[in-house]
Amino acid sequence: MAQDYRQVRLGKLEDLVAAGVHPHPERYERTHTLAEAAALDETVRGVRVAGRVIAKRDMGKNVFVKLQDFDGALQVMLARDALAEDPEESARQHKLFSKKVDLWDFVGVEGDMFRTRTGELTVRARGWSFLGKCLQPPPEKRLGIHDTELAWRQRYLDLVTNPQSRERFRLRTALVRAIRAALDREGFQEVETPVLCNKASGALARPFVSHHNALDMPVVLRIAPETYLKRLIVAGYDRVYEFARCFRNEGMDPSHLQDFTMLEYYVAYWNYEDNMRFTERLLREVIQEALGTLRIERGGRTIDFSGEWPRRSLREVIEEHAGIDIDAHPDADSLRAAIVARGVELENPGAGRGSLIDQLYKKTARGQLIQPTFIIRHPRDLSPLARASDDDPRTVDRFQLVVDTWEVVNAYSELVDPIDQRERLVEQAGLKAAGDDEAMELDEDYLLAMEHGMPPISGWGMGIDRIVALLSDAPNLRDVVWFPLMKPLGNIGGAPRTVLWAGEEALALGLYLADPPWLEVYALDGERVRHVSRGQQQPNKKARKKGEEGVLAFLRERARALANEGIGRELFVGEGRPLAALHELLPAVGGVGLADLLARLSESKFLAVENQARALARYVAALRSEVEA
Repeated sequence: MAQDYRQVRLGKLEDLVAAGVHPHPERYERTHTLAEAAALDETVRGVRVAGRVIAKRDMGKNVFVKLQDFDGALQVMLARDALAEDPEESARQHKLFSKKVDLWDFVGVEGDMFRTRTGELTVRARGWSFLGKCLQPPPEKRLGIHDTELAWRQRYLDLVTNPQSRERFRLRTALVRAIRAALDREGFQEVETPVLCNKASGALARPFVSHHNALDMPVVLRIAPETYLKRLIVAGYDRVYEFARCFRNEGMDPSHLQDFTMLEYYVAYWNYEDNMRFTERLLREVIQEALGTLRIERGGRTIDFSGEWPRRSLREVIEEHAGIDIDAHPDADSLRAAIVARGVELENPGAGRGSLIDQLYKKTARGQLIQPTFIIRHPRDLSPLARASDDDPRTVDRFQLVVDTWEVVNAYSELVDPIDQRERLVEQAGLKAAGDDEAMELDEDYLLAMEHGMPPISGWGMGIDRIVALLSDAPNLRDVVWFPLMKPLGNIGGAPRTVLWAGEEALALGLYLADPPWLEVYALDGERVRHVSRGQQQPNKKARKKGEEGVLAFLRERARALANEGIGRELFVGEGRPLAALHELLPAVGGVGLADLLARLSESKFLAVENQARALARYVAALRSEVEA
């Protein structure tokens, strides 16, 4: 098991120390990264490389290993007679490496480039250095990390084993670098604004609320940097931008996170049409630089960023896809009635008109937009910080860029009239008092700044996580965040126990998963219940009950016994039964943590897996490494 595995590796580490090897050396001088070395000519001598051992073949006189770092991999050959001038010392070093260096250990190697008989570029080692021992069982080479939730929880394993993940994060770094360079070339200045704020402003969103002990006052984590960046325009800056960490205490789905990175910029003397033109130019430039192309494949669809992106009004796309003319419903009650009449279900039907329009658009129209499209002419009550249109004061000068159903950019001509801004924020405060917790608060400090004079301004915001996910064909934003926030798995280090009732198909996967002692699996086998424990099937004589009701009765009895023992987690599933059916068992079982587990399964999209028993088996696999650790 994992503990035994760790003890074996600790023993090897002790043997290395006894042989005079430093277990944690201070540094190692490299001449090349592995990618750089892989580009060298085979005649180059005196290279020093380092990395993690991801493959090892002991051929007797020669040991072949593959080293990997973040940018590349390279083969190394350690010959018994080539590791030191003294033959006995060379043989000792060879044996030490062969017997005491394991997969996933870090080593450094000094040697010369050559090609093997098969033509593979290789370092012929003339010496090696131990750099770090891996004490935990590495993922199996042929399997890697394929469980999405495990990849999110243990990103370090994902990045070592999954080249696609490494490429996604390389793209993220390259894209941010390209954006920053492009904005700097255009005369923008990068700034930093507060994360802890008195008021939640800059967006319609629910904030995270905390308390500042030293000042004894409530504070919120910012939902957007907008109002502070516009204060800097008041201060005389012409063009400012910020890569801002933002926090919104709202729902989680593949295209939304509560903790995310937003790029916002503000430009004096522009309007939203100037901004649209710049957006097309900026994004084409940075996408071409980061990817080398303007055409990407996502979910089997080709997204083309070349050409002029179409502009469509919000009213137009809602009417096309929902059959509702929002201009025909000037108040929330009328619009709500029209939505109900169309049978469209909204998450917050009691919200104000602006929020209703936003929900209706997202529910019916946005999911139909695939190619890059600008959505324009948003209603005024949906955009409390945007400038009213001169052509139609009911709408604002705003645009959103939508790509493959995701909103990528939100921008507008800013409202710079402090009188109009106060009226709108007072209206928002009324909505908030009426129960709309996404409405904005009245921000007197921002209004005071506005009254010192503002030029025409256009502002712009883009979610970095979202654009990276789009460009890298990632289905979920958490795939492009190094360490996304995850719900704790619970008291894994104590004595939790999971009880599964699964069908035979789950057993095929479950025999491997049932190995850790904390897991009990009861599987329906004809008219008997089989108890799966420690990787073996054993008939349980006490559990020989006939029919489904008998099985449920047995499992409930076992669950109560576990609960009485203070063991914290019980979970049931029957073959072919939907996971939702587990709710029916909650009152009878009285188990701990069932709703929590169901929510986590839903987050991981296991509900979409056809065979629910297999889904639960996959969930157990996600728990396995942390439980055993």
